Amino acid sequence: MKIILILFLTCLTTLSLFAHKAIGEKDKNSIENLLNKQVESWNEGNLEKFMQTYWKSDRLSFVGSRGPTYGWQATLESYKKGYPDKAAMGNLKFSILNISKIDRKTVYVIGKFYLTRNIGNLNGHFTLVIQRINNKWLIVSDHSSSSN
Repeated sequence: MKIILILFLTCLTTLSLFAHKAIGEKDKNSIENLLNKQVESWNEGNLEKFMQTYWKSDRLSFVGSRGPTYGWQATLESYKKGYPDKAAMGNLKFSILNISKIDRKTVYVIGKFYLTRNIGNLNGHFTLVIQRINNKWLIVSDHSSSSN
């Protein structure tokens, strides 16, 4: 009986280590501010400012309709190619569906984006991995998929 109890408690402890932790209010606010900065920068038509929310590293990953892109500069160039002017960028809005803490310095976000444009609207979903790097939350991985 003791062995069964020990096994049960071991399994329970192991499962709790892998369960997603609730994100604290301060971290949640910081993540929401980061996403608001993205929306504001995008709606200003300022891709360079928009990219300041991403990790400036060759290890940044972005997956979109054209497949994966690696690196901050390559991601910026890809955005510039896909959205060459304000008309192509349109007006961005996010709906955040879930913010979950993976560990003390890593969060993932699932959301929906809405892009309103005269040349045709786009919407879809995104998954972001955001990490605290040098005491600042930055996007280290972005997977965005259009529903259109």
